[in-house]
Amino acid sequence: MWNADEQFEKLGLTLPPAPKPLGVYKPCLVDGKYLYLSGHGTVQNDGTLIIGRVGEDMDTEAGKLAARQVGLAMLATIKANLGSLNKVKRVIKVLGMVNATPDFERHPYVINGCSELFASVWGEENGVGVRSAVGFGSLPDNIPVEIEAMFELHQD
Repeated sequence: MWNADEQFEKLGLTLPPAPKPLGVYKPCLVDGKYLYLSGHGTVQNDGTLIIGRVGEDMDTEAGKLAARQVGLAMLATIKANLGSLNKVKRVIKVLGMVNATPDFERHPYVINGCSELFASVWGEENGVGVRSAVGFGSLPDNIPVEIEAMFELHQD
């Protein structure tokens, strides 16, 4: 059986602190067999945020790394609230929002930073779900990427 916690360990990455809500919302919500994650930002290991606009303050590769950092923040929320990445059966839906200049067109490539992380943790079959990657004129605190997602949980 696939072990997501072990797969994450093999990646040699570190989870940042699970972000605390900065408004009136829950970071995650379990409804039956589904886990919904609110929009997450670019929380780094020291709790600070990656800041900037893709196409202006950072290039596409830096944007992709920022999206991976958002994915790590999402994994931190899952571990903090469910105790283990193994509780997740599969990724259902990812919505990636990129703070980008009007002429920027590579939003899907940027969001691949998160999608590739999820595929590494849960495998190609269960780690890749349906997805949207869209551009925004701004995001909270001028973060470059915000991502929300829905997952299916294993039923005990």
